Amino acid sequence: MRRFDWRVAIGVAVIGIICLLWLLATGILIWSTLEETGRDAVAATLAPSLELLILMWAISLGAVGIALRWLVAYFMTAPARLAEDAQVLLGTDVKRQLRPSGSIENRNLTDLINQLVQQRETLREEMDVLVQEAAHNTELEKNRLAALMSELSKSVVVCNLDGRILLYNNRARRQFQRLSQSPKVAAGAELIGLGRSIYGLFDQKLLNHALDNIQQRLQRKITSPSAQFVTTTPSGQLLRVQMAPVRAVQVENRESTEMTGFVLLTENITHEFEALSQQDHVLNTLTERSRAAIANMQAALDVLEYPDLQPDMQASLLGVLREETQGLGERVHELKSTTANGFMSHWSLEDMQGADLVAAVINRINAREGLTASKSSVDTSVWLKVESFTLLEAITYLAELIHQECEVDMVQVRLGMIENHGQLDLCWTPKNNEKDSRLNCEKDSIRLGGEKSSLTIQDVIERHDGAFWFEHEAVGNQALFRFLLPLAKPQELQNASISMNEGSRPEFYDFDLFQVSEQTRSLEDCKLTELSYTVFDTETTGLDPANGDEIIQVGAIRIVNGKLLQQENFDQLVDPKRTIPAATIPIHGIQPEMVEGQPVIEEVLPAFHAFVGDTVLVAHNAAFDMRCLQVKEAHTGVVFDQPVLDTLLLSAVVHPNQESHGLDAIAERFNINIHGRHTALGDAMATAEVFLHLIHLLDEQGIHTMGQARAAAQKTFYARLKY
Repeated sequence: MRRFDWRVAIGVAVIGIICLLWLLATGILIWSTLEETGRDAVAATLAPSLELLILMWAISLGAVGIALRWLVAYFMTAPARLAEDAQVLLGTDVKRQLRPSGSIENRNLTDLINQLVQQRETLREEMDVLVQEAAHNTELEKNRLAALMSELSKSVVVCNLDGRILLYNNRARRQFQRLSQSPKVAAGAELIGLGRSIYGLFDQKLLNHALDNIQQRLQRKITSPSAQFVTTTPSGQLLRVQMAPVRAVQVENRESTEMTGFVLLTENITHEFEALSQQDHVLNTLTERSRAAIANMQAALDVLEYPDLQPDMQASLLGVLREETQGLGERVHELKSTTANGFMSHWSLEDMQGADLVAAVINRINAREGLTASKSSVDTSVWLKVESFTLLEAITYLAELIHQECEVDMVQVRLGMIENHGQLDLCWTPKNNEKDSRLNCEKDSIRLGGEKSSLTIQDVIERHDGAFWFEHEAVGNQALFRFLLPLAKPQELQNASISMNEGSRPEFYDFDLFQVSEQTRSLEDCKLTELSYTVFDTETTGLDPANGDEIIQVGAIRIVNGKLLQQENFDQLVDPKRTIPAATIPIHGIQPEMVEGQPVIEEVLPAFHAFVGDTVLVAHNAAFDMRCLQVKEAHTGVVFDQPVLDTLLLSAVVHPNQESHGLDAIAERFNINIHGRHTALGDAMATAEVFLHLIHLLDEQGIHTMGQARAAAQKTFYARLKY
């Protein structure tokens, strides 16, 4: 859409009026010098041609307008666009060469600016080298902390005093995913994220009480104060929580008593609690029933001592003894089984990809003298829940046993899945089937390198609640030891839908949030750099949501403290319960079979609303996306009443002289590569990067708060667009 230029209209109007006045003045002057007969002759000559004169005047004005428009574009608009492009280079980190346009002077100026930009980039690169060298130690410590927090086996969440999350590790993210009330859609993204409030999961009064206790202990100078409590989550899970303070910086080598935040170590004890409850129930049942059984058995024994007891009575009493003894034995066995399960729950089993376990087994065996191991077939989709150290010890011991007893130098390891277990086989080609058949090592103590362990193979299997046996395979003439191991539960695995750069450690921390406190002023008065944003986009079946076009994909990403959090995103296909027009498929690339079986809009929008939370919504051409959400309010009961900013309008604010404010044009202006164009998440990520650039440019124009940005946006031409 080409913007109407008022300068051209005003110029044409002024020139037209001037020409008209000149003609009138000239006509009046000539008219005053003529005699009566001359005036009559002139009037008679011009009267028939008056319409033609007016038409020629109008045509001349049109020609003047065309010429004036070209002159404005050549000598005025081109320098204005050059100024806007130079402003982008000045206010952002964009690296690109400007394209010359307009007059020769403007082109020369563009070349000069390009030279200055190149010079700046050279200086910036040199400065970056110096900065990197100076900040090496700080970056090293930061990376160490990131690695520590990312790899810790405990769930760790760090918050400021307002309860805003400023750090969490990978374990916490997976744990919160399991606590989500919309696991198929949100997968916990609505519960945990930088800048989100921890009070969405924990009762604020409970945390405040714990904070007060810690603060009192700090005032009494108690070493390492902490608080512990157990709480129930909205999803019904039990969490054991330990809270520790984050103290202010020490002053004059004195430990500070001032808190700047707190650390939460959380542990899901739901299954442990259920196991203990089951044990208590079985124990109580055994106690109560055993009392009666023992009383019956004692009475039967007392009667059996009578010398004149009749044979039929004796048989009856013996039957009572057998029945009570059998019942007592069953209850003891049940108690043993329950206790064993509870015992097993205390062993630290970790999620491990089966292929990694196989690789570790092979490396461990190959390290033994005279032994060679290789993999036969490995199902890479298998994830196991194992205690890897003892399991590796057991398998290595078995390999040495095969080597010594069966005189075998080469073994193979294979991994698959059978029913609800992972199947790990240690295979070899037997030389003497008779020797192989005598391998009965289940209760042998594990010995490695002459060192004897207290553990047996059976102990290791019981730790995993698995199974173990020896067998011969007729096909291929192979002998093998087979382990059945527990599979990792799908919900305990990392959510594969979360987008992150392969090979990089995800960042789940932002210590700058220590400086953030709750604002008492309205969001309109908040600085753009202080707010948290959810940048989103929708893909639809068409462009008329009011008349039946449906949302088929929602994508969103968060911006907190001026940082784009690529790991904290929302990406969900939606079943529209209608056909997707063939004409729209080449645009968004979503085939009908891709949305079949996906959650419907009634499931997706509540989860997306929870993901958005109390952030500011940002979209490109937000009027359309918000209309798509608004038409579903009555049907879903979900109302998106968060403040909204539109990058289309903001671009028109900072760059009013640009021909296009489409997402592709703005991205090219800022040198942003769009990955996944016309996918909801891809467009949302591109919009987020554009928005971060626009914030800096708005600040240079004196637009600092959200209220100022919204007011400026409403004055643009594009704010008239309605859906």
